Amino acid sequence: MAGTLQTLLNLTSSVTGISSSRSVNRKFNRSHLIFSGNRSFGANFSKPLLHRHLRSVTGTIVIRNCANSAQGNDGLNRSDRQFGVSSLLVSAEPLLSFIGNNFLPLALIGGVALGLANPALGCLAHRYHVSKFSPFGIFIISGLTLRSEEIGAAAEAWPVGLFGLASILLLTPFFSRIILQLHLQPQEFVTGLALFCCMPTTLSSGVALTRLAGGNSALALAMTVVSSLLGILIVPFTISNLVAGGVGASIPAYQLFKSLIVTLLIPLILGKVLRESFKGVADFSDSNRNLLSKLNSLLLSLVPWIQVSKSRSLLVTVEPTVFLVSVVLGALLHLTLLGFNSLSIQILCAVSGGSKSVFAKKENASALLLVASQKTLPVLVAVADQLGGAFGESGLLVLPCVAAHLNQIIMDSFFVSYWNKKEQSVSDAKVA
Repeated sequence: MAGTLQTLLNLTSSVTGISSSRSVNRKFNRSHLIFSGNRSFGANFSKPLLHRHLRSVTGTIVIRNCANSAQGNDGLNRSDRQFGVSSLLVSAEPLLSFIGNNFLPLALIGGVALGLANPALGCLAHRYHVSKFSPFGIFIISGLTLRSEEIGAAAEAWPVGLFGLASILLLTPFFSRIILQLHLQPQEFVTGLALFCCMPTTLSSGVALTRLAGGNSALALAMTVVSSLLGILIVPFTISNLVAGGVGASIPAYQLFKSLIVTLLIPLILGKVLRESFKGVADFSDSNRNLLSKLNSLLLSLVPWIQVSKSRSLLVTVEPTVFLVSVVLGALLHLTLLGFNSLSIQILCAVSGGSKSVFAKKENASALLLVASQKTLPVLVAVADQLGGAFGESGLLVLPCVAAHLNQIIMDSFFVSYWNKKEQSVSDAKVA
């Protein structure tokens, strides 16, 4: 009988997975059932006593199994929670990737939406001259991220860069005369797009898209920097001759020139001097270019936010169809500039050596096409602020240009993606 009971205890211990001495029930363990060989089993335990002890063992087993089950369930719950968080992060990854890849257009759209939804914040920011800090900060960042060797590397393709500057500052502004022939109410929409034609190229998106397209990014950067600097000198006189006469207004070119110097040139030089003077600043700028690019986009989004907030009372009076027409006009303007520059590249290739021409290189052609066909928004805002209402309400001047700015970035992003896919398919065909 003692052997049978000992076997029973061994079985119960193996079921629980824990030794009986570690049982929660300390009143009964295996030592209670270790008997001397000289004692009889019946002398120590009666049947009722044995029945009670067996019930104790059974109760202990049940309690311990419940405890282990609860611990197991807690572990499973924790695992489920961790799995749920991981699944959420994995499912959100495409959304985060989309936001990261389209941060600038999303920031601009967000600025417009915020200005329409709650203009009080934008008006408060305008009262404290936040709009003045936006272009200042953008050009400081441009100076901080400007590498000297990148500008020097573009020297080989100087004919392409020279034509790019001519296209940006001298040729494409003439399309403003065509735009001024259109009639929309409010007329500021037409005037704003005409002013947009006279602007230099974009500060960051042209270079970024050139890199994505595998183009000559050094050439793109050189055209961007030089056109921004020369634009300070040329833009006031371009507006005076091409736009102001068409709307019957005069521009204080000297005051506008001084304003652009303070707002654009000084911060650009300041950023470049800081980069060249302190190695830590250069290292930080190079290792955080993506962060600075997003900060640049946020500063740029302040522009439509404040301008739309200031003019919301006027914007709500504009018919949606009229605004939609202005958006379509902005898209057509960009397509026109792309077509003009593309045709110019083909003509220059034909007259300068054909396939051996510097214009025929894909890297140079893509840089020229993208950079020379885009127009910048911050310089336009600086111009609109300086005009002081000479062309109408500044918010209405800027709004169609914000849409045109978004159009050119989104459209060029699709074009670059198409070029890359086409090139990849050609490469795959050659390998096959």
